[in-house]
Amino acid sequence: MNTKNPIYFFILHGPNLNLLGTREPDIYGTMTLQSIQNKIDSYLDHFAIASRYQQSNHEGELIDFLHDASHWASGVVFNPGAYTHTSIALRDAVSAIAVPVVEVHLSNIHAREPFRRISMISPVCQGTISGFGWQSYLLGVQSLVYQLDLDG
Repeated sequence: MNTKNPIYFFILHGPNLNLLGTREPDIYGTMTLQSIQNKIDSYLDHFAIASRYQQSNHEGELIDFLHDASHWASGVVFNPGAYTHTSIALRDAVSAIAVPVVEVHLSNIHAREPFRRISMISPVCQGTISGFGWQSYLLGVQSLVYQLDLDG
């Protein structure tokens, strides 16, 4: 359990993730974004780690959220959605902040259409987790806990 200063993880959701639960459930599952966040909070409670969440369909807003997180977050779990494959600006924003970022995806991007198999973001992240549905987020959070040695 964390007995030091408050630690915050920032979970950032990109475009269309506000539609989770109803958008292509055969690919993205039936769990809503709020339900995923509740699961993350339940896990983080064991470590006394606080969380903050944001979702945006706008690239510039995601960049602003990342810049802001550099001032308070101990780690970021980021699902850039479709911007994964196109956004050099988001890649640069991740690269510019001195906070570990874990890229996550609900679906296995490497088993999907060829254009989805390339991530602009992955090379500047601590790691990438994809293909485990909503658990990809939980695995991303767990990896931050272990990277930051907060589990013991």
